[in-house]
Amino acid sequence: MRNAVVALGIVVTASLVSFGQAAAPTKPSTPPASATQPTAIIDTTAGKMTCTLFPDKAPIGVANFIGLSSGTKDWKSPTGATKHGVPLYDGTIFHRVIPEFMIQGGDPAGTGSGPDPVKAFKNETSPDLKFDKPGRLAYANAGRDTNSSQFFVTEVGFTGQQASMLNGNYTIFGQCDEASVALVKQIAAMSRDTNTDRPYRPIKINHITIQKAGGAPKATSAPAKKPTAAAPTPK
Repeated sequence: MRNAVVALGIVVTASLVSFGQAAAPTKPSTPPASATQPTAIIDTTAGKMTCTLFPDKAPIGVANFIGLSSGTKDWKSPTGATKHGVPLYDGTIFHRVIPEFMIQGGDPAGTGSGPDPVKAFKNETSPDLKFDKPGRLAYANAGRDTNSSQFFVTEVGFTGQQASMLNGNYTIFGQCDEASVALVKQIAAMSRDTNTDRPYRPIKINHITIQKAGGAPKATSAPAKKPTAAAPTPK
């Protein structure tokens, strides 16, 4: 996949102070959590993130994420081999981290520029769902309607120019809880190559568990652990 959110990342790097400002204390736009919404538990080598998914706002994106997380959707490895019954995200890393912005992962190649593992699909945006609060779970892309497997989780909420570059251009398909945002902040602050935003000791995703709507109670996000190194494991 082509490097996603590149243009936005350049703006962040060029004006990090303004881009990292949290949104003004207005009421965030967030669909209320309910028993009709599934939950994703993202288990990483640094701790767990708990995110409510929004199938009512992004049905294609949520179905794609669930299928790739559980292994019920076929995908192609960086070498072109078809993977059937294999969870895509297991063993992948957060290859791009930017403090006061977000962490990005989901590329089987571990670089952010590997080939798309699934066919690109269209953006799904709603005027009432914006990047105005921390913990937004969204698809990274290389331009409109180029969503595939890469995703990012925001550390802060945005206003002004930064918000306008995000809102309407990236598919928000979930919301992570406060404990998860604390973990995102920890991962985003890891030592990294400032030219590529690649962490020197990437955090690995162990597995993503999907709890169906109306199923077992949501698991509480585990306290953040000291990050451990995880070498890229291309599939």
